[in-house]
Formats: sequence, structure tokens, C-alpha cells
Amino acid sequence: MVAPSELGDFLKSRRAALRPEVVGITPHPSRRRVTGLRREELAMLANVSITHYTRLEQGRAGNASDGLLEAIARTLRLTDDETAHLKDLARPAAASSRPAPPRVAHASASARQLLKAMTDVPAVVMDRRNDVLAWNHLGHALLAGHLAPESPDTPGDRPNLTRMLFLDEQYRELYTNWDEQAQLAVAALRLVAGRHPDDRSLADFIGQLTMKCDEFASLWDQHPVRTCTSGVKRLRHPLVGAMELSFENLVIPGTSGQRLIAYTAEPGSPSEAALRLLGSATAPEARNRATVRRDVTASPVR
Repeated sequence: MVAPSELGDFLKSRRAALRPEVVGITPHPSRRRVTGLRREELAMLANVSITHYTRLEQGRAGNASDGLLEAIARTLRLTDDETAHLKDLARPAAASSRPAPPRVAHASASARQLLKAMTDVPAVVMDRRNDVLAWNHLGHALLAGHLAPESPDTPGDRPNLTRMLFLDEQYRELYTNWDEQAQLAVAALRLVAGRHPDDRSLADFIGQLTMKCDEFASLWDQHPVRTCTSGVKRLRHPLVGAMELSFENLVIPGTSGQRLIAYTAEPGSPSEAALRLLGSATAPEARNRATVRRDVTASPVR
């Protein structure tokens, strides 16, 4: 279940970020000890009982109504993603009713077939923790050529793109705007954690990453919330240099949160040329040719 402190910490973080002047309150400098809204100010602006709001922030409001939560969300000027997250935290029983993932997730045969058919498009299949369940050749070459191609097939060795973003130096250096990517990764993970409060493996993953990485822990404490369905990745690949790739994040129905992410370059752009070069340079036949050349060079002349 979601701990009451999760809901309270989220609401406090959003109260602290909203300055009184923005909502028409003129603070008295000598009497104010906080920069954001006080509880009673938020309750007044949302037209809800201060007692009721306090109980909500303490995680004791029970099954809060949509009207109450939406009034608070409007007052705090929450985004759609933040409003959905507020509702998940305030009503954990509803979030807990969502289907649990299988104990060990796998990409289906049809998903693997689709990946294999996408010969010119880097693509990966991930679960809701961002464990890589499968990737095609170009997806592996783009994101993690330093890892074994078969690593997603063994649950204990599976790459996790969020963990790698914070703890794998080679993957981290792939992003020219790492700070922005780190913020987005944590915000997306916050949203997933709120939707699945009973996912013990997800909670353990977050706990381990918090212990291992101060940067992750600091971002997690800020309670960012944002979904990420499409956008642009700015990369600096060690083999082919700079690339700017659009991505689409597509949910696979009936899989408890598995997604297929595909990356494309603008036709005729330098990024498209770099992506083509990456594909040819890392193709199995290219690796075989390189192995043969090394073997010939190493063979003694007779």
C-alpha cells in the first residue's frame, strides 16, 4: 500500500512550490515563515474544510471524492499527470485493484517478431520498471552496445534503463542533456509507483536505487510527476557521434504495463545518416568481417 507520508509529502511539495502572490494572497513579510501556501490558505482557496484537508495530507481521509481532489488540484495548479497521481495516492485501494504483473515478465513471441522486422528502426520492449525484456539489433547498438546482446533474455542480467541512466557511466554519457533525462525518468517512475502501490519488486527497485545513487534520491524527494509517451532524445553515440532521434512509447495491450519504444530520425538528416552508419557498422556480418581481419592479421606468415 502507499504510505500516508507519500500523499502528504506530495501535497506539501506542491504547496511549497506555489507562491501566495500567484493565487492572490499578499503575505505579511514579518509574519510568514514559509514561502509557499499554508494548509489553511490552500483549504480556503479550494473551498474545503481545513480539517478535511489536514486529514487528507496526513493520509487519513479515506476514500476522498473526485470533487475534493479536483478542487485541490485546481488550487495547486497541478498538471493532468500530477492530478492523476494525486488520485492514485489518495485512493490506494483503487490503484491496488489493477492487475499485478507476472512474477517474471517476458516479451511475447509476437513482440519479438515485430522487433526483428523493424530492421531500420531501433526498438526495445520494456516492463513498467524499465527492465529491457527484448531489443532488436539496432536498439541494442544504439542504447547499450557495451552490453551482451542476449542480456535481456536472463532476468538476473537484464538491463534496466533507469538504473543505467544513473549508475552506468557509458549509458549516462550517451545523453547530451543528462539532467533533463534524469528528471524525466524519475517523474515517470513516480507516476508508475503511484499507480501500482502493491508492486513489491518496483518498491524494492526504487529503494535500492535510492540507496545507491544520491542524485536519484535527491530527485525522488522532489516528487516530480510526468508521463512520457513521445519526445526527442539528443544523443552522443561513441561510434557515430551526435544524433537527434524522435521516440514513441507504445503500451502493449494485455501485458501489465509492457511498452515498445521506437526511435526514428528525420528523413535526409545527419541523424538518419548516423543511424544508417550505426546499423551497418554493428551488423553481424560486419562483426564477422572484423573478426576475420583480426584473425588474418594475427596469423603468422608462412
